Amino acid sequence: MNRRKEIQELLKLTPEEVKKQAGRTLIVYQTLDELHKDFADRIAKEIENNNRQTKPTRIILPVGPTGQYPILVSLIEKRKISLENCFFFFMDEYCDDNGYVLSSEHPLSFKGIMEKIFFSKINRQSIKKKNVFFPDQFNIQYLREIIDRDGIDTCYAGLGITGHLAFNEPEPGIEDSEPRLVYLNPITITINAIRADVGGNLAGFPRKAYTLGMRQILMAKRIIIYCRNDIPGIDWANTVLRLALFGTPGDDYPVTYIRNRNYLIITTEETLRQPGCLL
Repeated sequence: MNRRKEIQELLKLTPEEVKKQAGRTLIVYQTLDELHKDFADRIAKEIENNNRQTKPTRIILPVGPTGQYPILVSLIEKRKISLENCFFFFMDEYCDDNGYVLSSEHPLSFKGIMEKIFFSKINRQSIKKKNVFFPDQFNIQYLREIIDRDGIDTCYAGLGITGHLAFNEPEPGIEDSEPRLVYLNPITITINAIRADVGGNLAGFPRKAYTLGMRQILMAKRIIIYCRNDIPGIDWANTVLRLALFGTPGDDYPVTYIRNRNYLIITTEETLRQPGCLL
C-alpha cells in the first residue's frame, strides 16, 4: 500500500464524489454550530432512550470538540434528563513528565475543562461521581477491566491530524492497544499547542498522556466521529477525514481501523472541500 499515492487520489475526489461514495457513513453540515448541535442531541437522545428502557448508558467521550457540551447542558435541563445511570469514559488526559495527570486547576486539564463547561452546570445529584472516568495513573488498568466486563454503547470521538482516536498515535500494533501511558507524537503536540491558546509554548506543552486503547474504542457498539476544521484559515482535517472514510487500514493512521465496525462520520462542508493545493 502506497499511502502517499492513496492520499493524492483521495484528495482528487470532489465533495460530491466523497458524499456519494461514503453514503450513509457520512453526514455533512454547513456550519460548526450545526455539528455541535448534532453531537449534543445524539448524546441526549441516547441517554433518554436507555432511561426509558431502564438500561445504563455507557459512552466514551472526547474533550475536543467541546462546543457540544454547553448545548448538552441545556438539553439535559430542558428535557429533565436523568444522568443517574450514566457511565462516562473520557478518552484521555495529559500528564506531566513523571506520569502524574495534570491537576484539574491546570489550564490544559481535560478534567478541569469538563468541570468548568459541563459538570459544574448540571445538577450534581443527577450523576454519580464514581461513574465518571478520566484515565490516570491509578485507574488505567481498571478501565480495561470495567470496559471489557460491561462494554461500551457508543464511542463519540474527535479525530487528530495523525489519525489518532483518543491519544492512540501511529505505532505498530495500534489496533490492539490497551489503556496506557503514551508519549505524544510531535505532530500532535504542535497542532494541539496551536489550538490551546498557549502562545506557541511548545517547551511547556505536555509530552505524555493517559489514554484508552484502540481496542476499547473499536469494541464499542457504535463509533461516531466528529471531524472538523476548528481553526479559522487552517484546513488541517481535510486529509484525515478522507482517510477515515476510505483509507486502507494501517498502523500509520489508526482511525482507518474503523472500516469493519459500525461507524458514522460527521463533518462540515468546509472540512470536506478539496485543498487549494493538491500535492
